[in-house]
Amino acid sequence: MTGILGNPLFIEGYLTTLALTAGAMLASLFIGTLVASLRVWGGPIMRSLTGTYVEFFRNTPLLVQLFFLYFATPFIGIYLGEPDTFGFRAAALGLTLYHAAYVAEIVRGGLLAVDKGQIEAARSLGLSYLGMLREVQLPQTFRAVIPPLGNIAIALVKNTSLAATIGVADLLFAGDIVESRTFRAEEAYAAVAVLYLSLTIPLGLLVNYLEKRMIVAR
Repeated sequence: MTGILGNPLFIEGYLTTLALTAGAMLASLFIGTLVASLRVWGGPIMRSLTGTYVEFFRNTPLLVQLFFLYFATPFIGIYLGEPDTFGFRAAALGLTLYHAAYVAEIVRGGLLAVDKGQIEAARSLGLSYLGMLREVQLPQTFRAVIPPLGNIAIALVKNTSLAATIGVADLLFAGDIVESRTFRAEEAYAAVAVLYLSLTIPLGLLVNYLEKRMIVAR
């Protein structure tokens, strides 16, 4: 299996999976935090819109969303890039929108858990809603929600494998190609599993470390 791991297809697939994971996770954190803030502090219209977004993406399969972005968007006049990058961008967007919905619910729970007395004190000191979010609520929220956000990140790593269904040359796609060329299925997919573990295990250890640091900081 060591020889198979050095296959250039696996190296390319590994880098593609890394890029999908990092890009989608950062974008999910940003969008999810924004959606959560609007669900807590937005008006009735924004709460309704963001709530609809969360429920839609949480209650439809990610694979269906990826198929829609890849196959249907060109027919409604939406183009996500040139043909050689279209699949990657569709996968990145799909992964982002799907996981941002889960991030939004996690962050919303963290925001609601912050003591209302602190919020009232911040407002009485003259902080705007944005300033109160930035200085009071969000720092406490992210310290509290590190474990569930870590679980989302690990799930995202594994869900990148669905990008292979729309032609993205990720780890699973590389495994399929290597297996079809060598007919060594057990080695090809064992290599895929090992490479995924090389991403998820360090990520889990990092989450545990950060969680312990946050407990000490409290």
